Amino acid sequence: MYKVAIIEDDEPTSGQISEWVLSAAPDIEVARWFTRDDAEAAIAREDYDLVILDIELGRDRHAGVAIINAINKAGRGTPVLVVSAMPAAIYRGIMKALDAWDYLQKTTFEEPEFIDTFLEMLRAAKNRRQLAEREKAAAQSIESADSELSIDPLHQGAPFWRGKRVNVPLTAQRILAVLHERQGEVVSYDDLFAAVKSGRNRENIRKHISTLREAFRELDEHFDRIENVPMRGFRWVASSEKTRG
Repeated sequence: MYKVAIIEDDEPTSGQISEWVLSAAPDIEVARWFTRDDAEAAIAREDYDLVILDIELGRDRHAGVAIINAINKAGRGTPVLVVSAMPAAIYRGIMKALDAWDYLQKTTFEEPEFIDTFLEMLRAAKNRRQLAEREKAAAQSIESADSELSIDPLHQGAPFWRGKRVNVPLTAQRILAVLHERQGEVVSYDDLFAAVKSGRNRENIRKHISTLREAFRELDEHFDRIENVPMRGFRWVASSEKTRG
């Protein structure tokens, strides 16, 4: 049986998330916490398979940040899904600094998107105890013909660029995997839609591509492997092409 913690100070929201979790996987044990102190005590005491939390708890605007730090300090590699009303633009910074796995912004998602994201993270949680070893191995090995980019073949760990972790949400990871698997080819918007759970339109795909580029350029300011092919789609440019260029 999986154990999931929901850390949310708003009772109706906590109850709604709990209902969605149990509808997705009825055999899950759900623990609900409403304050930072109670949540941190529970994390120190229990080994959760997945934690769903809000960043702001009551008047404590940074409670979620402290809780994620406590989770990381415990060293268990517990996946964290942030569900918050805070602007989505700031989440990549939070994810990079605190190692949260993914986020959903309140009022912008519905039950199907939450369940898809939750189940995907839960599948990854099956192997969370091996996450550190898997990521270390990924950073040191070549998973593909492009030695600069390493992608977990099980899609349960973050990609690595030249040995450094690329911090992007799960949807962007799926798009990256499609592009890289077909490196050198133009991948159409229609093909990329298959990697997106919701928002299957060109503008949304372009936003995910922008997120990918920004994340890579945080590690490599000269990154230019994702090529826009006007009216058609996007292409991952192989290292051999860059060398010839």
